[in-house]
Amino acid sequence: MDKFSALWLSHSSISTFKSCPRAYYLANIYRDPHTHHKLSLISPPLALGAAVHSVLESLSRLPTNVRFQESLIDKFELAWSHMTGLQGGFDSPETEAHYKARGADMLRRVMAHPGPLLNKAVKIKADLPYYWLSESDNLILCGKIDWLEYLPSDAAGISGEDSVHIIDFKTGIGEEKIESLQLPIYHLLAHNCQTRPVSKASYWYIARDEVPLSKPLPDLDSSTSHLIKIGKEIKLAKSLSRFKCPLGSRGCNVCTPYEQILSGEATFVGISSYGADVYTTGKSMQGHSSEIL
Repeated sequence: MDKFSALWLSHSSISTFKSCPRAYYLANIYRDPHTHHKLSLISPPLALGAAVHSVLESLSRLPTNVRFQESLIDKFELAWSHMTGLQGGFDSPETEAHYKARGADMLRRVMAHPGPLLNKAVKIKADLPYYWLSESDNLILCGKIDWLEYLPSDAAGISGEDSVHIIDFKTGIGEEKIESLQLPIYHLLAHNCQTRPVSKASYWYIARDEVPLSKPLPDLDSSTSHLIKIGKEIKLAKSLSRFKCPLGSRGCNVCTPYEQILSGEATFVGISSYGADVYTTGKSMQGHSSEIL
């Protein structure tokens, strides 16, 4: 099978499609006719999440005995330097200061209660883990798991086998919805992209909780069937070129920011590491895109 002709599915792309097919088209298919780049958005919550995640995920590459030798706040300062001002979609110094303080508070909580981050971690040897969800349907599932805690056999609950614990860091205020496909997708990726069985999965709401919140492990077979069904829906929409917003021409809160890019109401920030043109739709930034572009 040719992975370049396959439809690549991720938690982000699936969530966008289920929320608004028009937004999916603008984020995953459309390319700017001038730059030939895809479109991407940055906002304060996204910048906050990216900076905090980069600090925490970097710990998994370090030996357990040195992970917290350097202050996470110092690491956060470096990560934040790539998100400051326009780069993070901040429309004022006050807004940026608010989000930066939130991020620092989260990392102080983790430093005070590191829990599973003191244990060995399993790293999947791929920049972007992926596997063939369905070769017959030409579907690939991909995604990055925040943390895989290594659980030795005497702690895993699986007799005679070492296993892994999926941990997803949450930097937002609200809880993940029950119908979210994030853990089903992560369970499938961990099952197919590394050799140890998965014995546990948790969300860690680091803005409020000192320990991860354990969740039931999704069923692999039913998750696979459900994701293949969604993949087929996306392929059908592509074949028919039918990507309509559920609210019609007035748009929804998912596709409207992308429409603002097309209408010149967003501000160009730069080019992402993936080669996409990054924009912000911060209110005080609007109306100046022509000067920057």
